[in-house]
Amino acid sequence: MKKQVLIIGWDCAAPELVFDAFKDDMPNTHRLMQAGIYGQLESTIPPITVPAWMCMMTSRDPGELGIYGFRNRLDYTYDALTIANAHAVQVPTLWDLLGQAQKRSVVLGVPLTYPAKPFPGWMVTSFLTPGDLNSPLTQSNLQWTFPPRLTREIAQVVPDYMIDIPNFRTDKRAELEQQLLKMTRERFKFARYLLQKKAWDFFMMVEMGSDRLHHAFWRFWDKTHPKYEPNSPFAGTMQNYYRTLDEELGQMLACVDDDTTVMIVSDHGAKRMDGGICVNEWLQKHGYLTLKTEPQGITRFTTDMVDWQQTKAWGEGGYYARIFINLEGREPNGIVKSQDYENVRDELKSQLEGIVDESGQNIDTRVFKPEEVYRECRNIAPDLIVYFGDLYWRSVGSVGYNSIYTYENDTGPDDCNHAEMGLFIIKDGRQKRGLVPTKSLYDIAPTVLKEFGIDIPPAMRGQPIADI
Repeated sequence: MKKQVLIIGWDCAAPELVFDAFKDDMPNTHRLMQAGIYGQLESTIPPITVPAWMCMMTSRDPGELGIYGFRNRLDYTYDALTIANAHAVQVPTLWDLLGQAQKRSVVLGVPLTYPAKPFPGWMVTSFLTPGDLNSPLTQSNLQWTFPPRLTREIAQVVPDYMIDIPNFRTDKRAELEQQLLKMTRERFKFARYLLQKKAWDFFMMVEMGSDRLHHAFWRFWDKTHPKYEPNSPFAGTMQNYYRTLDEELGQMLACVDDDTTVMIVSDHGAKRMDGGICVNEWLQKHGYLTLKTEPQGITRFTTDMVDWQQTKAWGEGGYYARIFINLEGREPNGIVKSQDYENVRDELKSQLEGIVDESGQNIDTRVFKPEEVYRECRNIAPDLIVYFGDLYWRSVGSVGYNSIYTYENDTGPDDCNHAEMGLFIIKDGRQKRGLVPTKSLYDIAPTVLKEFGIDIPPAMRGQPIADI
C-alpha cells in the first residue's frame, strides 16, 4: 500500500490553547490526540517563523542554514541587510530528499519557499512572496507556484486566494477578524483540492492565520495580559478562530484514509507581551552606542545615525534582539579590538541579564552566543541573541524614547511575543500513547523520512520520534 504523510502546520499555535483552553471547541484535533501522540515541540533559537519552519523541514539549525531571522546581514558593512528567501536555503529540504526517492510532494504556504524551485511535486509559496498579497493572481511575473500553471488552478478554485494579510498590525480589528477567517478558509479549500487532485506522497502546508490572530487578539483572551480588556467584543475571537481551524482540519482528514500518517505541528508558541526594551536606548545608556545627534522624538534607528568611532555595539529590534559588535578589522569603522571581543560580549551578556523592570524586578533576560547554540555559524551571525524578559518583552530598535522601556510597539499594534514551545500531534494508525515528553522541531523531518523507510542523512540534527 502506498505510504502517505500529511503535515498541517499552524504557525504560532500554542499548546496551552490546543491541549487545554480550547480543547472542547476542537473535537477533530482532540480525536487525533486520542488516536496518536502529542506534546510540546521545542522551537529553534530564536523561536521565530523564519527560520523555524525551514529548520523543521531540513532538520538543520539556523547557524547551519545561515539564516538568523527575516533580515540578515549581507556583509560586514553597517547597512547591508537582505530579506531571506528560498535562495538562502543551501541544504536539502524534506521534499528534495523525498524527490530523490521518487516521492512526490505538495508544499503549500511553507515560509522560505519563494521563489518556487522546480522539484517533483506542486508548490504554492508563502507570506514572504513579494507584491500584492491580497491579489497574487493578478501578478503573472511572480514565481510563487510550481509548476507555474498551478496559478491557473488557484484562479479557478479560489479566485480570491490570499497569501497573507498585508497589514495585520492594525487597530481595525473587526475587519482583520473577517480577513483572517477568509484567508484561512480559502487556503484550506485549495489544500483540499490539492489533496484530492494530485498524486502525492508527502503533503505539507502552513497556515499563517494563527500567528496573525495571536499578535492582534491575545490581550482579549489572556487575563494576565497588562492590556487585557474584559467584556471586549473580541473576547471570543481567538476561540472562534481555533474552532474554525479544527473544522478545516476535520474536512482535511475526510480527504485521506486511515493509513495516512497525520501530523499537526507549530513552529513556536505564543505568550503575552508585557512591553518592549529599547535595545539601542539601552546600549546608549551603557556607553556602547553613540549617536551623532540626539533624535527629536521617537525615530526609526538607522546606521547612518551612528558615530562609529565611539560605538562598540548596536542592536536590531524584533521579537528578540540581535546585537552586533563593531569589531576592528571586520566592520568598516570597528573600534573593539579582537583581543577584547570576548570580554565585551561577556560584559554585555552580564549587563543585559541584569535588566530590571520599572519596579526594580529582574525580568529574566536570556542571552545566547550563536556558536554555543548552533553546530556551525554560516554567513553573518549576530554576536549575541537576546530574549528580553524571557520573551515576555520584545526588542524595540527605535531611538528617541529617553527610556529603555516602552509599552507601545514601534511597528504597529502587537499583543503577544513568541514562546519557545510549539506543539505536535502525530497519528500513524499503529499506536496511541497520548501525551509524551517534549520533542524537538528538528525531529519532524527525520520522523517523516523514517515513515517512508528512507535513510536519515547524518547531517540532520534531529532524531525520529520514537514514540510512534
